[in-house]
Amino acid sequence: MELPRLGRIIKILILAAFGFGLLAAMCLGVFFLISGGRPVDFIQTEITRFSMRSRQDDLNRPVGSDNSPIRFTVNLGDSPRVISENLFNASLISDSDLFVDYVRISDLDVQLEAGTYFPNQTQTIPEIALMLTDSSKSFIPFRILEGWRIEEVAAAIDNNHLFGFTGADFLAAAGRGSPPDPTFAATVGLPAGASVEGFLFPDTYQLPPEITPVGLRDLLTQAFLAQVGTQVAADAAAQGFSLYQITTLASIVQRESVNSDENPMIASAYRNRFDIGMKLDADPTVQYAIGFQNGTWWPQITQDDYTGVISEYNTYLNIGLPPGPIANPGLSAIRAAVYPETSDFLYFRAACDGSGYHNFARTFEEHVANGC
Repeated sequence: MELPRLGRIIKILILAAFGFGLLAAMCLGVFFLISGGRPVDFIQTEITRFSMRSRQDDLNRPVGSDNSPIRFTVNLGDSPRVISENLFNASLISDSDLFVDYVRISDLDVQLEAGTYFPNQTQTIPEIALMLTDSSKSFIPFRILEGWRIEEVAAAIDNNHLFGFTGADFLAAAGRGSPPDPTFAATVGLPAGASVEGFLFPDTYQLPPEITPVGLRDLLTQAFLAQVGTQVAADAAAQGFSLYQITTLASIVQRESVNSDENPMIASAYRNRFDIGMKLDADPTVQYAIGFQNGTWWPQITQDDYTGVISEYNTYLNIGLPPGPIANPGLSAIRAAVYPETSDFLYFRAACDGSGYHNFARTFEEHVANGC
């Protein structure tokens, strides 16, 4: 072969090799850009994405049928692998590898957020993964009923299963002997060593997951002050009552009442007894003194209990108000204690028609005649 011709061929091969190299470099550059600078991860993700196409049924199959929320915490710094294993251990997913693969191909692996969540077994992996990207939407639903005593509030905490503490923890923060918020104590006239019984305002709440026993106590007592307002306290003071005394009376009215529209008349009868130095003779104070019995905090009482239950709370034995509230009253009962109906009734008893309303009387003889 002639040397000039061989030289041309070599030049062509060199140029071709350079061209192919340049093209390969350009392709690698484009691939590098497409992969976001992580070519190995990109390849692994695409392989995972391809394999996931056959696992759609597994992705969308919940682990169970129980829709009860489960308290689940993602700690700061938890990796997708740690989160998936914790979900598996909590019986919220059945395949931890599948969860890791899903959040990876969905780009949710970098969006998983530290916080407390409340998923349940009826949710699929995609639903749980999306939930775990926004802890701000998590809350604990909690309801306190009018007339509950503090122990019933504690029991509701235990029955809720979403709190990070127990009912006993709450009682330690809100019960007798616990140090209250000093501003609140001064506002309502809370005696030293008293619990916040009576001031856990009944309502439905959406609580932050990170709430503590003291935080819950203060939230409920602040709700009391906000709902009652300053005018009620001022009017009570003008009548010679502290807010603590008014709430004590209101708690008795709340436990006696079935229909809230009757609260002012029930309060009237008690205020009339109080004004003339007559014993209040309130059945709920005897129940409170007895405490938990026969599966309830409000047991049926007998005639013997009126004098047989020795307690400073028993208003059949002691004149005046009991030492403190016996339950947590609602706003209607609190306002009734401050603004009772004007009447000269001293007695009342349940009507015989089963309506929950009461028959009122001015004398004991009328009271006896109202019996069924």
